[in-house]
Amino acid sequence: MNFADLRRRAAVVREVPLETVLLFRGAVRDQRDRHKWHTEQGPLSVAGSKFMNWRRGQGGGGAIDLVMHLAGVDFREAVAWLQQHLTASPPSGGASATCAAGQESTAAEKHGLRLPTPNARLLGRVRRYLTRRRGLAVRLIEPLVQAGKLYADSRGNAVFLLVAGKAQRPVGAELRGTGPRAWRGMAPGTRKDLGYFWIGVPGSRDIVLCESAIDAMSCFQLHPQRICISSSGVRADPPWLDGLLARGYAIFCGFDADGPGDAAAARMLALHPAIHRLRPPAYDWNDVLTSSR
Repeated sequence: MNFADLRRRAAVVREVPLETVLLFRGAVRDQRDRHKWHTEQGPLSVAGSKFMNWRRGQGGGGAIDLVMHLAGVDFREAVAWLQQHLTASPPSGGASATCAAGQESTAAEKHGLRLPTPNARLLGRVRRYLTRRRGLAVRLIEPLVQAGKLYADSRGNAVFLLVAGKAQRPVGAELRGTGPRAWRGMAPGTRKDLGYFWIGVPGSRDIVLCESAIDAMSCFQLHPQRICISSSGVRADPPWLDGLLARGYAIFCGFDADGPGDAAAARMLALHPAIHRLRPPAYDWNDVLTSSR
């Protein structure tokens, strides 16, 4: 990609709404302040095309700056990420269009779910990442791979399917980078209000809610008698939660041991008094798992 081509692509992706980027990367809007978002880099204040991370003293304007801040990548990598994940493919009879949905439901209605294409050749990279860097056991990984709930995409990302109903219908996917840079996102068109990634023994009556698929797997490795679910972000009241409560499950909120996790857990327990807090003894469940090695 030469400089002129980079400028042309940047001009297109720079206009992607900040809310679209935030939702795709699993950020959660604050319940009390609609301009505040809880992100992988901490809370952000967002006003139009501008954002500010007061905790880190960093801010910027536009989608490219936001991706650079959230993912810790440079300008060129941010442009490539936006073009790959948040620019729609050209429709059969017209020009390409940028996905400008302000909410995940709108995005799904416009474009539908677009799961990454599996790449079996890169599955070994995903396995090595999960076992060596995340401390996850092979006995947990392989059943998920065989069931199609975990696979590698063409970039070597780990793809964790979100499913709904008894038919386990795919409604989205969490994506986790397996390279040297920390990166995570969601498949375009994901409807995380409709379903979730889960791991556990069917028939268990105890459920732990975690913030990510890797945390859910880590929690299950530590608590194999329970079912562990990813809420794909810090979400105090996901729509599917009432259904689980109605079916009599004992539910524990296992969100991260940090400000956003504690705040969301407190709100969840206030809304649903039957739920109990199960706070990780380290920052998150994967930290608990890896610190015990």
